[in-house]
Amino acid sequence: MEEILVPIFVCVVLPVAIVALLVIPSVNSANKRAKVLIKAIEANNGIDAEQLAKSLEKKQLTPREQLNRRLQRGCLYSFLGLFLASIGIISLCDGSDLSSDGVTIPLIACGICLAIGLSYLVVYFASRKQVKD
Repeated sequence: MEEILVPIFVCVVLPVAIVALLVIPSVNSANKRAKVLIKAIEANNGIDAEQLAKSLEKKQLTPREQLNRRLQRGCLYSFLGLFLASIGIISLCDGSDLSSDGVTIPLIACGICLAIGLSYLVVYFASRKQVKD
C-alpha cells in the first residue's frame, strides 16, 4: 500500500499543491482590487474609476529592470553551480568514489545550476542590444 501512495502523492498531490500555493494569492489580490473598484463606483464620490483602476494594477517591470534581473539570476546560478562543482571535486579528491552521494549529488546539482545560469546569461547578452538606454 505504501508503495502506491508515495508515487501518487509525489506525482499528483505535490504538483497540485504547488500550483494552488502560487495561484491562490494572485486570485485573492485580484478579488480585493475588484472589491475596491466596486466600492468606489458605488460610492460615486467624484473618484475617477479609470484612474483608480490604473493605480491598483500590478506594476510592470521596465525592459532595463528585466534585463538586470536576468543578469543577476544568471550570475547567481552560475556561481552556485561553480561552488557545487568545487564541492564535488573536493569530495572526489578526498578519496570518495564517484558513486558516493557526497560527489554525485553536488555534481548533478552543479549541472542543473550551471545550465540555468548560463541560459539566463545567454538571454541577457542576446536581448541587451534590443533594450534602449
